[in-house]
Amino acid sequence: TVQESAPEINPCTTCGACCAHFRCSFYWGEADDSPGGTVPVDLTEQITPWRRAMKGMSSKTPRCIALVGEIGREVGCGIYPVRSSVCREFPYSWQDGVHNERCDQARATWGLPPLPSPTEQK
Repeated sequence: TVQESAPEINPCTTCGACCAHFRCSFYWGEADDSPGGTVPVDLTEQITPWRRAMKGMSSKTPRCIALVGEIGREVGCGIYPVRSSVCREFPYSWQDGVHNERCDQARATWGLPPLPSPTEQK
């Protein structure tokens, strides 16, 4: 018989630390007030004439306005299908076998351990 493997569980759904640690700015044209933009402009703030960031990310206790849930338990992105490129391109540590120290840094800020490397999981 063919043994089916379980789908890989995305560790981001139980983390969310990066969404409450880094202020990730993106090109203003990614907002939906620009032709072809998708990020809801009312959830963003202007950082420079050419860059925007999600509201909530410039405070002393940053948290993206689109992050829903409890960090370290269960989280999601309220605008996941239309999130910015900087969010889409941020890999969790060991995604595709590549270590991401920034993921570890965000997790540590929230008291979460680094994600185990593929060799530690076996």
